[in-house]
Amino acid sequence: MDDKFHAEIPVQITAPQPTITCEAASAALTAAVRHAGSLGIPVAVAVVDRAGLLVGFLRMPGAPLHCADIATDKAYTAASFGLPTHQWTEVLAQHSEAVRHGLPRRPRFVAFGGGLPIDVAGTRIGGIGVSGASEEQDQQCARAGLDALGVGE
Repeated sequence: MDDKFHAEIPVQITAPQPTITCEAASAALTAAVRHAGSLGIPVAVAVVDRAGLLVGFLRMPGAPLHCADIATDKAYTAASFGLPTHQWTEVLAQHSEAVRHGLPRRPRFVAFGGGLPIDVAGTRIGGIGVSGASEEQDQQCARAGLDALGVGE
């Protein structure tokens, strides 16, 4: 190999990747749980970072045990695709049969309401997922979490 050629091409080895802070995750979790409390429903709430890794989690007393994993997977799905989980039914209907049947079988993929991406200034920094109530109530609680951060879905 020609070392001169390689020396002329600058290679960036790292890239900045904004992600949600633990303080912001805590604020979103608290707001989602407060909203669930105002509705009188026990839920589990998870916030993940841009890589889908858990940053924070709260489970209210009385929330079904499976809701812990479901909330985390909703947050993961929302963060990984940048799409609210309640939109997947419509999106999948536009794809081939292979995609419609294959994607929902992926581990951790959730195609029902309660998961929202967390974006700041057009950059995804994480996701929030809520489980334990109806899809609409889960979405409302997740929305309350985003509202606490002053960000949209």
